[in-house]
Amino acid sequence: MQINDIPVLIAKELGVTPKQTSAAIELLDGGNTVPFIARYRKEATGALEDEQLRTLEERLTYLRNLVKRQEEILAKIEEQGKLTDELKTAIEKAQKLQELEDLYLPYKQKKRTRAQIARERGLEPLAKLMLEQAKIKGTPLEEAESFINAEKEVATAEDALQGAMDIAAEVIMEDAKLRANMRTRLWNNGHIETELVEDTEEADTFAMYKDYSELIHTLPSHRILAINRGEAKGCLKVHVTIDAEDCQSRIFRRISKAPSKWDETLKAVIEDGWKRLLFPALEREVRSQLTEDAEAQAIKIFGVNLKQLLLQAPLAGHTVLGLDPGYRTGCKMAVVDATGHVVDHGVIQVTQSDGAKAAAAKTVLGLIKKHHITLISIGNGTASYETEQFTAQLIADHHLTDVHYLITNEAGASVYSASALAKEELPEYDVTIRGAVSIARRIQDPLAELVKIDPKAIGVGQYQHDVNQKELGATLDATIESTVNHVGVDLNTASGALLKHIAGINATIAKNIVAYRNENGIFTSRKQLLKVPRLGPAAFTQCAGFLRIAGGKSPLDNTPVHPESYELAEKLLARLGFGLNDLNDKDALAMLAAKAKLADCAKLAKELDAGELTVKDILDALVKPGRDPREDLPAPLTRQAVVKLSDIKEGSIMRGTVRNITDFGAFVDIGLKTAGLIHISEMSQKRIKHPLDVLAVGDIIKVMVISVDESRNRIGLSLKQVPKENIG
Repeated sequence: MQINDIPVLIAKELGVTPKQTSAAIELLDGGNTVPFIARYRKEATGALEDEQLRTLEERLTYLRNLVKRQEEILAKIEEQGKLTDELKTAIEKAQKLQELEDLYLPYKQKKRTRAQIARERGLEPLAKLMLEQAKIKGTPLEEAESFINAEKEVATAEDALQGAMDIAAEVIMEDAKLRANMRTRLWNNGHIETELVEDTEEADTFAMYKDYSELIHTLPSHRILAINRGEAKGCLKVHVTIDAEDCQSRIFRRISKAPSKWDETLKAVIEDGWKRLLFPALEREVRSQLTEDAEAQAIKIFGVNLKQLLLQAPLAGHTVLGLDPGYRTGCKMAVVDATGHVVDHGVIQVTQSDGAKAAAAKTVLGLIKKHHITLISIGNGTASYETEQFTAQLIADHHLTDVHYLITNEAGASVYSASALAKEELPEYDVTIRGAVSIARRIQDPLAELVKIDPKAIGVGQYQHDVNQKELGATLDATIESTVNHVGVDLNTASGALLKHIAGINATIAKNIVAYRNENGIFTSRKQLLKVPRLGPAAFTQCAGFLRIAGGKSPLDNTPVHPESYELAEKLLARLGFGLNDLNDKDALAMLAAKAKLADCAKLAKELDAGELTVKDILDALVKPGRDPREDLPAPLTRQAVVKLSDIKEGSIMRGTVRNITDFGAFVDIGLKTAGLIHISEMSQKRIKHPLDVLAVGDIIKVMVISVDESRNRIGLSLKQVPKENIG
């Protein structure tokens, strides 16, 4: 492969044109970020989307590394004087690193192998005779007699023959085409088999893998990771198996040229080479590939779940009481106003005496009346159920019709509350109260709050601690970057933790923005960003369009329109009969929206010498200044009455919120401490490949209860069995 082939190859993989990929590569090489290219360079890339650009960026890195490795291998083989035209062509045509390494293997410097020792003893000519299957007459031992050499430690014909067999085994097993063929065979026909080590501490956890066997190519990723975990804990012994005799016969037929005196010797060579060299190497490769694929799938699922969680609709406009439940230390409280500021806090006891509960009820009732609380956010940790019972009883006893509650996934709240960021944001409160603040704020604006927490602590993945942490971190960072830039942030209220995910802004620049804001007051124009230390023109170009200013000097600063297109935006407004001030007038906006809907974007683009895609995006942005794309999503499900496990009967229809999605199903919060599971087989009447084809984290759905196991605290749910009249 040549460096110039890369855009063509990636274009083919993505199903786009080489012109699109070449433009995207040029923009990426120019230091532009993926969110900026996806949003503001659609004309150049033919509207490649964020996900396509990230895949392109990943493949670009891989293929450039491939080309670099090709050059290294060619140079090393050339140095050895062994580079033939045929080998050079094969290396240049390779499109996978595995292919390259297979081709390079016979020429690679190795530790002193049995074959190498045999070569030093002058036995390579005998090995060549064996591989050429020459001379029908005589026996292999008779042929070997002429290679006896006491000085080189070849004392007998048997020693000579064995040395030649070692060389032949290495040559046969290092053949690139043979390795590729056997690798495919092992992948398609091999099995993973497991044995349970029953005297280990966690053996019960892996009981299903006792004497377990499954075809390698049918193993789902979650099962691979479970087996790996069991093996790492010493609970499982794992083996790759395949019919070895069949594989060895196939290899013999592949290398056999005609019946000869070497047949039995070669069969012995192949048996030895298979057991000692090829199969162990392929076993390692297959296990490694299985793990790599499983980890990639798990990381992908985590990324998708995280994005859906971050994009949950904010419950804006509420004064929220955050409750962080607990037994011994009590239930920590924080009252947060509609702008996210803490206005009250305290601790109550809701799990102890009746007197303590009565005092707690009086305290909470006082807070509700004093601060006009309309929403209570209860963390789903220890004592959550008791706290929910207390809250539901309070609402019922005092007829608080305007007050609702919801159970909030508190995963990561403790991580945040003990962080340096939390200390910086809430220095006057202790760790326990900060946790309650996080539980309250994360329903007001999930995105703004959850970006403050290490995404691995949020709990929407599968086997997240078992996968490659560097790759997981990179994927989650990219997911957060993509989501934050999709939504956009308010420049005057965003925290440094949120700002650092905006395209072109790093943690240092984010801190500088907050410091500038604190020192000089709120931003009134995007152009003021250029006064922020270390935020130069290049960073401004990348970030400006994703930062919003409500009530600033220009209404365009509160839209996704990029400053580079302000002049074009004003011309478009003028063509439609409007001006900038109309963006602040609701009635005028309604008229603008009607006209924009009927506008001929292609015609306007031609008249104004602009790109059609850019014109369309600007018109979409102008009609909804300050719009939050999350507004289109369903609001979180709130409650006023508690659900008890004893109330749950098979056949019941319930509403719930999807909390997590894995390869095998989805976990749904139906108002109980324990989430119910919809297995993938219960999601649709049609066969589906993955739960993500049907559901997303945050979806509010109706489900049927199909099993209740109180002893194991498990609830089975079904989506496909919900009667049609109940759907919706």
